[in-house]
Order: sequence, then C-alpha cells, then structure tokens
Amino acid sequence: MRIAGIVQDSIVDGPGLRFTVFAQGCAHTCEGCHNPQTHDINAGMERDVAEIEAELLKNPLTDGLTLSGGEPFLQARDCAALARTARRRGLNVWTYSGWTFEELLFMAKRDPDIYALLELTDVLVDGRFMPGERSLELRWRGSRNQRLIDVAKSLRDEYAVTISA
Repeated sequence: MRIAGIVQDSIVDGPGLRFTVFAQGCAHTCEGCHNPQTHDINAGMERDVAEIEAELLKNPLTDGLTLSGGEPFLQARDCAALARTARRRGLNVWTYSGWTFEELLFMAKRDPDIYALLELTDVLVDGRFMPGERSLELRWRGSRNQRLIDVAKSLRDEYAVTISA
C-alpha cells in the first residue's frame, strides 16, 4: 500500500483516540487541501498492509481507524483490508473521500473493492474541500459541503444518505 504517513493517537480525525492512515495519491487536488503532499500517486512510501495492521493493533486504547488521504478509495482493496482488521478488533472505521457517497456507489458498481470499503466504513466524510465553504466550527470536516454519513444506515435504507451533525 502506498501511504503518505500514519498518525497514532489522533484526536482530530474522528471521535476518540484514532489510528489514522493517510493514503498517498489523489486526483481531486482540491484548492486549499489540508494535505497537498498526498496528491502525487508516486510519492510517499510503500508499506505492507500486514505491517500497518500490526501497528493498528498495538495500542489497546485505540478507539478507531481513520482512512484519510489523499484518496483512500484509490486503494480500496488495501484500505478495506485495514478496515476489516479494525472491525474484527471492535474498532469503528471512518473514511474520508473527495468523492460523494453517491459517486462512490456508482463507482462501486464496477469495482467490488470500493463497495467492500464502503460496507466496512461506519462514517464516511464525503465531498471535496471547497475553500468558499471552509469553516473552523465544523467537527471532523473542513468545508460545509462535506457530510458525515452513517454508511450502514444509508446502504440499508436504499442508499438514502443520512447526515449527522
């Protein structure tokens, strides 16, 4: 898996103490992106998924896994493997994506790995960062257009997107 880095014990990438993996590579290249160093798909470092999983499981105080980026859905198979390990350990999974939930559902029709990552995600923070919608008052997202989506409920309710505050 190509990653930009890992942050253990993050408190800004979702609720509780989080293990955050920053996937390398992003085609969105949003103006004002918080992580522009993650855009180049050839930058970052290659890491074995099993090594990342071992790091994830080291800290018994970790509440959840956050997949950020870059764009985790560009590496959906590897990110789904990490999410599967987290869920088996009883951890919740948050995934950040520049694509909307609806776009990901459409893409998942052709790519089962994208659907697998969606199914393993508890909360999806979706949508591109938009400088004109930026707000420092939002929890866990950078711009007002981005949504916090309860993925299981949205998939169960015939893809009705549910938004949490």
